[in-house]
Amino acid sequence: MSVSTPGPPPPMTPAPPQHSGPPPRVDVLRSPQGLATAVTVLLCVAAGVNLLSAGVNVFTLSVTTGPAGVPDGTVDLAAVLTGLAGIVQLLSLLGTAAVFLVWFHRVRVNGEIFRAEVFTQKRGWAIGGWFIPLGHMFLPFWTARETWRAGTRLGPDGSPVRVSTAPLTAWWVVWVVAALAGRLTSGLYNHAETPEELGTASAFGLGSDLLMVAAAVLAVRFVRKLTAMQHTMAVQGPYATA
Repeated sequence: MSVSTPGPPPPMTPAPPQHSGPPPRVDVLRSPQGLATAVTVLLCVAAGVNLLSAGVNVFTLSVTTGPAGVPDGTVDLAAVLTGLAGIVQLLSLLGTAAVFLVWFHRVRVNGEIFRAEVFTQKRGWAIGGWFIPLGHMFLPFWTARETWRAGTRLGPDGSPVRVSTAPLTAWWVVWVVAALAGRLTSGLYNHAETPEELGTASAFGLGSDLLMVAAAVLAVRFVRKLTAMQHTMAVQGPYATA
């Protein structure tokens, strides 16, 4: 009777590495064109709403600073119309801002895919920067400027092709001035107790409304230009022909 001798144990196969946590995020380009169209429409609506508000302010000025003897209740009507115009402006602003922020974050992510090295802020600042007191006056502009740079194509020698930042700068300057004017106007309206004070508030409100119209028009130009730059980069590549 023979006794079998056990052979050497089989070689150990290393266990596959265990990954903890979610898989790494992989960014993909996503077209901002649909969002840009939506933002453009909403900005045009916002411009129209501000023009309507400007008309209300003109009416209020005519009532409060015109010759004496206006019909009874006209000043009260002007105050009511002013309040209604303010509510419509607020609703338009909230809707436009929501879609604009989605578009703004989209182009920021695309910019990081194109040229990550140009960014000095994390992508979350594309939204968070708008909600920081005082910081919202310059942080979004910083993000927009870096995103603009990331969407600029390179020449055959690798040097950036110069693209004017006028659409970005003009929009931002006018928007900041309009926002400051709007805050001043709100304070005047809140403290207006006489027809004369209401007229003063309306005069400032008229200027604020017209500034907001200009800011909306310039914002459309900025949105369309940056979107077109990213579309060209995605379709034709990062290098421009000579």
